Amino acid sequence: MAEATRLPPLVWLRTFEACARHLNFTSAGAELGLTQAAVSQHIRTLEAELGARLFVRLRRGVELTAEGGAYLPHIQGVFRSLARSTTELFGPRVGRVALRSPISFSLLWLAPRLSRLRQALPQVRLELSTVHVPADYAGDQEGFDIRFGIGPFEGRESHRLTWERLVPAAAPDLLHLLDDPANWPHLPLLSVAGAREMWPDWFARAALPLPPSASFVFDSFAVALEAARAGAGAVLASRPLADAALEEGTLVRLSDLELTGECGHFITHAAGRALAAHEQAMLDWILGEAAR
Repeated sequence: MAEATRLPPLVWLRTFEACARHLNFTSAGAELGLTQAAVSQHIRTLEAELGARLFVRLRRGVELTAEGGAYLPHIQGVFRSLARSTTELFGPRVGRVALRSPISFSLLWLAPRLSRLRQALPQVRLELSTVHVPADYAGDQEGFDIRFGIGPFEGRESHRLTWERLVPAAAPDLLHLLDDPANWPHLPLLSVAGAREMWPDWFARAALPLPPSASFVFDSFAVALEAARAGAGAVLASRPLADAALEEGTLVRLSDLELTGECGHFITHAAGRALAAHEQAMLDWILGEAAR
């Protein structure tokens, strides 16, 4: 193939790409709003410019030559890149929202709702990061935090999302090992360090003797819940985070008694900070989901 001395006009390349997809000049012309004669003229001048034939003319339609077949993916790649750049620079603006959240809330509450978020707010880009200790929240005034506790939180405007309700639960296969399901307090107890270490409170409320200390202690409720589903022991399941596991039957309730309190999850942002329109839309969406 002779080396082209300059870049062929874009309109010729668009015509070539359409013809290569349709393998028919008339169909390509219909897509581009050109007559069959104009399409043929574009291809002839492009071939003359490149010094190579790009198509073999057949009675019905055309076929790509070896040179045309080799050229096509490069042209299509350029068009894809150009379309992507045009959309990024001049298309609908994507609003970025930063959200910091405990891993348990992210996995068990937020993740199952992300498909609905995408449908409701397609122009919002959620950047989700997980926090493990309170210090992970410090020093960043951007975006939103999901915080667990009673509230209020110093320097933060907060909106409650959940009220925690704690109920003992275990995998159904684990109960089959007991002579009497009422003997479940003899199962290994799975505990969560920190605010969710509530087994003593639950047994006191139930007026039952407190079993020996927990067999396993986790730093995340999500991990404790997964261990319970795998049959490691009984967990004090935090609702509504554990609702999906209870509804699908991978965990079963061990008692009708639920321990309720003032703790829950809150979505918060820096007090006095004006929210951008896309941030307000995200806040409204999350509050709407919490109210469902």
